[in-house]
Amino acid sequence: MHRRTILSRFTIAAVAVTMASGSVIAQQKPLKDRLMGTWTLVSSDTVQQNGSRSPTFGPNPKGIAIFDTAGHYVFEFTNSSLPKFAANNRTTGTAEENKSVVQGSLAHFGTYTVNESDGSFTLHIESSSFPNWAGTEQKRPFTVQGDELKWTTPAASGGGSAELVWKRVK
Repeated sequence: MHRRTILSRFTIAAVAVTMASGSVIAQQKPLKDRLMGTWTLVSSDTVQQNGSRSPTFGPNPKGIAIFDTAGHYVFEFTNSSLPKFAANNRTTGTAEENKSVVQGSLAHFGTYTVNESDGSFTLHIESSSFPNWAGTEQKRPFTVQGDELKWTTPAASGGGSAELVWKRVK
């Protein structure tokens, strides 16, 4: 009986250690592997030097970030309350309609690299709806916890910095 109890406890302990080490191994995947995939925007806040915060793309922002296995990325961000153009033609928007779209959206794409040692990725921006970013490189610190991705854009396109939170698309 005593031998059976010891054997049972040993078996339970071995199973527990195996399960725990499996979850630790899953969490120790390289950062690039944890970053890859499709993400939807949860929040994007602009943070000014004085510490004040405001939602970059309004209270219910829309956005997508895609990081593929070949090192390409694409981002799009929009304010969910962008006005429709009265003329139903994007090339004939009024000055006010055009201003709303420029201030309420941002898109860019290119390639990316991940620095495992400092927990950052660098974007090599090929093209951007904010032309000043086209052809530039930008480094962003990030974290991935489960299905949540967070990063900081140190020099946001609208001034200050930006703090973004994303949820993985399943």
